[in-house]
Amino acid sequence: MRDNFNLKDLLISMEDLDATDVHLQAGSVPAYRIKGDLEKQYEYGPISDERLREIIFELLTERDKRTFDEKNTVDTAISIPGVGRFRISVFQQRGSIALAARRISNQIPDFDTLHLPDAVKKIVEFPSGLVLVTGPTGSGKSSTLAAVINNINKTRKCHILCIEDPIEYMYKNELAIVNQREIGIDVPSFKEALRYAVRQDPDVILVGEIRDRDTVEFALQSAETGHLVFGTLHSSNVSQTISRILNFFPHSEHPSIRRSLAAHLKSVVSQLLLPSCKEGITLIPATEIMFMNSTISRIILEEQDSKIVKAIRSARTEGMQDFELSLYNLVTDGFITKETALEQAENPQSLDMKLRGISLSEETGIIS
Repeated sequence: MRDNFNLKDLLISMEDLDATDVHLQAGSVPAYRIKGDLEKQYEYGPISDERLREIIFELLTERDKRTFDEKNTVDTAISIPGVGRFRISVFQQRGSIALAARRISNQIPDFDTLHLPDAVKKIVEFPSGLVLVTGPTGSGKSSTLAAVINNINKTRKCHILCIEDPIEYMYKNELAIVNQREIGIDVPSFKEALRYAVRQDPDVILVGEIRDRDTVEFALQSAETGHLVFGTLHSSNVSQTISRILNFFPHSEHPSIRRSLAAHLKSVVSQLLLPSCKEGITLIPATEIMFMNSTISRIILEEQDSKIVKAIRSARTEGMQDFELSLYNLVTDGFITKETALEQAENPQSLDMKLRGISLSEETGIIS
């Protein structure tokens, strides 16, 4: 049993194990997330709270330590020379310390290495507007947006302003100029960063997570004034994304927010990472893709959000797809097993019939 180890050792081991995350908890053995599942590492002994605090604090900055002491939680990112960069969340639970760390690739990903559908590439072409990438924690939202930002960096002569907490991927100026402001280091708060953002002459703005009313208002106002704005949201599909945004506001303001969304929201990409059965690929994204059109705009204005998925299915020629079509394609292309797809499907019976070649009536034509 390995007792003499530190946090750096555990992080370095992630690459050998092809692990995406490591979880540490006082009184437990380390656990790595491998192909989507948490695998406990019994070669290590359970870690005491005192020892866990010691190995975590060895890698934190003095500022991060103070933040943890004040708030019992801190999110940061660290680099290990020759190894890579890691996103770290340290928090307190049941009176003791715990950690979740995610490995970030040294290479900024592109659309092809992430195995995203070709339709997703369209979101870099908008001159202005709001684009949201949504999904649960660990669904690859940050990687998708990194691919988006770096694509724009390589193809447009513009100024990209990223507001991040923490910075994960480091961009080098190519055709664009990229400025990255990290909350707590470059600017004291997210609200403060938003206040001055438009004074810094950006063309493209990455606001990171849409976390409150202020962020939504900033994103929509910036889109309205001709900026291209990207953000993430914790929502499972397009319809829920609209609901989540509205929930930041009192009901009396919903009509005006709906009008703004109908006018300035350009696309929503909702994604979920699934274990792949194809050799050389660990995880593969299933995606629901929406591009705003006149039908979806009308649905949002008329508060008929449940009809959005029907409108998406009716607009496949525009590059849109719902999760069922994504799961179907991933199975037929050999990326995931049928069992994995059925576990994730909202309507497993419908997907199963489609996979067996039984045609169902498709929603096409007018959305009433």
